[in-house]
Amino acid sequence: MKLTNIPAIAIPDILLPREGTDLKKWAVIACDQYTSEPEYWEACDKTVGDAPSALRIVLPEVKLGLETPEQIEDDLKDIANNIDRYIDSNVWGKPVEGFILTDRSTPLHPSRRGIMLAVDLEQYEFVPGNKALIRATEGTVLSRIPPRVKIRANAKVELPHIMLLYDDPEDKVISHALSHDLNVIYDTDLMQDSGHITGRFAPVGSEAADGIIDDFNSLISDDGLLFAVGDGNHSLASAKAHWDNVKKNVPESERASHPARFALAEAVNIHDKGLDFEPIHRVIFDISRDEFMKKAEEFFGKDNMTEEGAVQCFRVVGGGKADETVFLKNAPHTLPVGSVQMLIDKFSLNCDYIHGEDSVRKLSSENAVGILVEGISKDTFFKTIETEGVFPRKTFSMGEAFEKRFYLEARKITL
Repeated sequence: MKLTNIPAIAIPDILLPREGTDLKKWAVIACDQYTSEPEYWEACDKTVGDAPSALRIVLPEVKLGLETPEQIEDDLKDIANNIDRYIDSNVWGKPVEGFILTDRSTPLHPSRRGIMLAVDLEQYEFVPGNKALIRATEGTVLSRIPPRVKIRANAKVELPHIMLLYDDPEDKVISHALSHDLNVIYDTDLMQDSGHITGRFAPVGSEAADGIIDDFNSLISDDGLLFAVGDGNHSLASAKAHWDNVKKNVPESERASHPARFALAEAVNIHDKGLDFEPIHRVIFDISRDEFMKKAEEFFGKDNMTEEGAVQCFRVVGGGKADETVFLKNAPHTLPVGSVQMLIDKFSLNCDYIHGEDSVRKLSSENAVGILVEGISKDTFFKTIETEGVFPRKTFSMGEAFEKRFYLEARKITL
């Protein structure tokens, strides 16, 4: 692990499966995907068989709804034992110190590029309104952290599905790095028709690695923001909580480079054409269209709900009526979805969060109202975080489930 002149970033020692490993069987999608589809994970298990695989050292969250607490405890023991077995049998090769530039294709996009790096957990905060270099984008549910901390505490390595976003409209970080001749360090298809990924290596001390650090340094905003968490916010929060526990027993003089202080993540330019932001709509149940509009008038103010001078709008659908656009002259939040969520929270309405306009319309009825909101803009994403602290819960989704990050790289988090 090599520290850099940017407090947020370190150059990691990355573990990759040794040469000859079937990477298509090794790499597996993030554990928090397909949580209602056990058949997906059963297919993964069948594909992997007895081959070395990240599947054997992560806990698919689908199991949390299917297994007893005792079975989960057994799973965690198996994960720790499998990690030890993989280390003892040299499943991983010698660690490589540097950045890995990823290029991921999916059935929807020919390319999404990223950079594997390590981030300093001392520079990450999830409390709204903080001014850390690395910030959460959504509210953190504290109850989701302890189970993940337990997994991390019993593991000698981490496998990340964290995706960080950075604001680089000129695409200089990756473009500059790829102007150097970088060796391909892995190249593989991904299981279950999830595309392909290629990794190119920028070793520590190389012009490419030094240039990546310099370019990231130039992207720190006036507000002190460099990275916003796109995916894996609770995993990053759990890593921080684990480090807070570990450092109590680490002398101050040894904390700066302790491996548990850092987390491996993929940083992706928010302006990358392979990265889609999809809005998450709302359906409110047990309420008629007229009842909902009365509550909207009570909350926003009837005189405020006019098109003239409006700064925001959202659409109301269902109830056997034509779509209706609600305009707001003065909005309580900088985003329409935030204003809608404040209304929902004010009256404790029975709400579900839905992807896709067609699904919203199917669910809307005489006693269920659909709310369609616009997607967030990539151009204002970082400014919104600086202004609001975090987005309202369930504001956006990054791509489809099969486009999420696959576990491939690993890193030791113990001495």
